[in-house]
Amino acid sequence: MPGFALIRSAEHLQQHEVVVMADLLLGIDIGTSSSKGVLATPDGRIVATAVRPHQLSMPRPGWAEHDAEAIWWGDAVAIARELTGGGHGRIAAVCASGIGPAVLPVDAAGAALRPAILYGMDTRAMDEVATFNGRYGEAEILARGGTALSSQAGGAKLAWIRRHEPDVWARAARFHMASSLIVERLTGEYVLDHHSASQMDPLYDMRASAWAEDWVADTAPGIAFPRLAWSDEVVGRVNAAGAAATGIPTGTPVVAGTIDAWAEALSAGVRDPGDAMLMYGTTMFIVEVTTAFAPEPAIWSTQGLCAGSPTYAAGLSTSGGLTVWFRDLVGRDFEALIAEAAGTRAGADGLVVLPFFASARSPIFDADARGAVLGLTLAHGRGHLYRALLEGAAYEVRHNLEVMSGVGIAPRRLVAVGGGTKGGLWTQIVTDVTGVSQSIPEITVGASYGDALLAGLGSGLVARDARWNTPAETLVPDPAVRARYDELYGVYRALYPATRDLAHVAARVQREAAAAG
Repeated sequence: MPGFALIRSAEHLQQHEVVVMADLLLGIDIGTSSSKGVLATPDGRIVATAVRPHQLSMPRPGWAEHDAEAIWWGDAVAIARELTGGGHGRIAAVCASGIGPAVLPVDAAGAALRPAILYGMDTRAMDEVATFNGRYGEAEILARGGTALSSQAGGAKLAWIRRHEPDVWARAARFHMASSLIVERLTGEYVLDHHSASQMDPLYDMRASAWAEDWVADTAPGIAFPRLAWSDEVVGRVNAAGAAATGIPTGTPVVAGTIDAWAEALSAGVRDPGDAMLMYGTTMFIVEVTTAFAPEPAIWSTQGLCAGSPTYAAGLSTSGGLTVWFRDLVGRDFEALIAEAAGTRAGADGLVVLPFFASARSPIFDADARGAVLGLTLAHGRGHLYRALLEGAAYEVRHNLEVMSGVGIAPRRLVAVGGGTKGGLWTQIVTDVTGVSQSIPEITVGASYGDALLAGLGSGLVARDARWNTPAETLVPDPAVRARYDELYGVYRALYPATRDLAHVAARVQREAAAAG
């Protein structure tokens, strides 16, 4: 049969001489602290997976970077070679996603000129945000781009490079996010998906579904901007150089891809209006599918993965990153910490954490916000602190959901995904704090699984109405802890305004210390 490979299978040899394996879909995702790949059949069955851990670089307070050559492209090559070398079947289509918005300037040959500047946890471009607001007007930026500018704004990061690194800017010919770099290295095509482009604020026009050409010319003269495609569109085919590097066959269709959180939402079955994903990762992210573009200043309004499906989004600057920080600080593994936290009462015996260890994103949007722990006594131990970190992130999720509800866009269905769902404690805490039920899908591989689905949709191997993932369980709030969490959530909400000015002083001191070396 054309497009199919015959392989021998010991499991089935008693009944059949051979089994037939369908063409395979390759998805690759470049995350904050690891990259993942998956091979899946067109009906969604996972054949193989691969993982590559890597390091996030934070060379100065408020900076977050990736070595894109080593991580974005290096991990993609390693994962592709591992998965294509396993003899699993023919790769029929490929798609990649990655963290974003992230900005990587490259030269005319496509080589990285500096480390990639990452998403909202990198807060270096706040002066550029202020410049944009003054030049174009906050109201017009919101109306045109759908999002009030914050540390998340990709266009501000590009403007920072132009202002602070003129030598880099002079050599820059293009810019990339992780997905577009992989597309270009595989196909030679310079393409970015509409969703990723819509996070290059304020350089994308949501009303026109196109680059804001006048603001692009003003902000980034001399830099070529990529052509735009929807995330589920085939944008090129693997060329000889891409095939030699990765092992993916020449001519394989390559789909545009997108930012990881949106690919992860798709992987969990978040596709219909009112569906929302809560991603538990290094950061936490909420993505809700809607039907119309309606900008709201406290959250993000962005393009979706395909035409006619805009999305709302909200995000924390750090969540899983807090757990990694604490694990490394106290020298205990996650299993032990989870057990200790699970043995601690709801509310951590009066500890309340502001989880702004890498600034605050929605709905506060304060690049100079800093973390805090309130209520410490000599009676508190590791389990209390670890639980309080989880609860602090849960309070921030509740704040975002309340803002969304207040403007009439409360999700009708919440799906939990990501590494933080393992073990069950954190997801139950979030359910109890927010009072919102969460479903956990059967398959939790993540964004790379969504990439494989996008590869199938774009190549035509997967039907448009196909559903790969179904809920495995649903968590419901425990009414016995509701009153305690309501009380401490009130403390959480009061703590930020009470300490904001002090946190800003601390942030200034940190910047001065970094500048002094």
